[in-house]
Amino acid sequence: MTSDTSPQPVPAPPRTPAPDRRRWFALAIVMTAAFMDLVDVTIVNIAIPAIRQDLGAGFGAIQWITAGYALAFAAGLITGGRLGDIHGRKRLFLIGVAGFTVASALCGFAGSPEMLVASRILQGATASLMVPQVLSIVHATFPAHERGKVFGMFGAVVGLGAVSGPLLGALLIEWDLFGLAWRPIFLINLPVGLAALLLGRAFISESKAPKALRLDLPGVVLAVAAMLLLMYPLTRGAELDWPAWCFVMMATALPVFAGFVAYEKRKARRDGSPLVELSLFRVRSFAAGTAVQLTFGIGLGIYFLVWTLYMQVGLGWSALRAGLTGVPFSIAVSVAAGVSVQKLVPRFGRKVLQAGALAMIAGIGLYMWEADRYGMGITSWQMALPLVVMGTGMGLVVAPLTDAVLSDVPREHSGSASGIVNSVMQMGNAFGLGLVSVVFVPSGIGAAVAEAFTGALGWVALVLGVVFLLMFALPSRPAQHVEGGAEPGEAADTSEAAPREPALSAAP
Repeated sequence: MTSDTSPQPVPAPPRTPAPDRRRWFALAIVMTAAFMDLVDVTIVNIAIPAIRQDLGAGFGAIQWITAGYALAFAAGLITGGRLGDIHGRKRLFLIGVAGFTVASALCGFAGSPEMLVASRILQGATASLMVPQVLSIVHATFPAHERGKVFGMFGAVVGLGAVSGPLLGALLIEWDLFGLAWRPIFLINLPVGLAALLLGRAFISESKAPKALRLDLPGVVLAVAAMLLLMYPLTRGAELDWPAWCFVMMATALPVFAGFVAYEKRKARRDGSPLVELSLFRVRSFAAGTAVQLTFGIGLGIYFLVWTLYMQVGLGWSALRAGLTGVPFSIAVSVAAGVSVQKLVPRFGRKVLQAGALAMIAGIGLYMWEADRYGMGITSWQMALPLVVMGTGMGLVVAPLTDAVLSDVPREHSGSASGIVNSVMQMGNAFGLGLVSVVFVPSGIGAAVAEAFTGALGWVALVLGVVFLLMFALPSRPAQHVEGGAEPGEAADTSEAAPREPALSAAP
């Protein structure tokens, strides 16, 4: 009996499911929401003089209109990310968008400084439900090899949103739509929010953590308490001439935070559902990236507020002129962010981020020199060069930093990781806003404000120097997102015949 030696048919390897074509529509929707939040953070600065005049708000109320948003935002971000993991990122995103839209309407119709402050705090709290889902939805929707391009686009949107707010706010105030003065800077969110709700329901796919999780309420209480104990006195201290209770509260924040960490460790061992997945900080890229995010946020928080006050209160410029002056910054950020992830970081690694930090320091030095030389006679076009240098540096940092922080995070923890990333940036921003009253102390208006501005820029340059040094802890080369590559923390699919390019080591 002869054996059959004819070749047997080789079964075709299983085909990878085609990515959902709706993912690009979903990306546009979540990026629009992120843009709306970013604009709302910066748009208020340009409207401060108009709000003070219309509502009779004092300096303390003005500080809370800006810092209250950041405070509520930072306090709720980690919880918002975890809620998305548990109940669905699409669901929490839509709830956050709805709440943010309602809060924007309340801000727009506020009749007193107190109501505006309360509405801004509500706006920050609802944004903390919406924003963490943006990166989580991107992380869960796009395959690994596409995320570099997506994060590059996200970085461009971040840069554009952060610096286009003042221009948009200036135009809305200048136009005085329907005689509403500054109020359209908030009311413009209503049609955008409604569109995001309707389109989000249709195009965003739902995703949750694959393992059942529960909300860690004691962890929420401890985390929020630690943030409030530190940030509330920081934002009120200068206004009240730093009473003793401010220092007591800030000192108390340290043991509360230590208690939070100890509790989270026990919670993770007991049922695996901590509010913050502390194991993420064993991922070097994540731990180093969050430290950079925190410090970078402090520098930006100081810079953007004092820059606005310098132009409007110091130089006496109109809101429109101040907004138009920032256009070179906006363009430079967007262009640099768009090319950094795809073109520069794969070739030069973390050197791109460090070059960005150094470029921002150089731009600030040039700005200080010009402000000192030209004094009150400085013009918008004379500011263009330092703004372009600074904007280019910021663009080189914001997009690759996001990719570096999240690239090695397991998908099941994407919501928690996204909440932490956003939270530390907002904590830094709130710290920066609180520190404005420490590093920016003009003795009057006009020339005194201009002089205080150059002093504050020196502090911003110092913070960016710390950012540059912290970047040495980042991986020298990011993990490469390759076609068909396995997700972090997931086993590679060995069914495909084509060999895969190995990921580069995360070690420097």
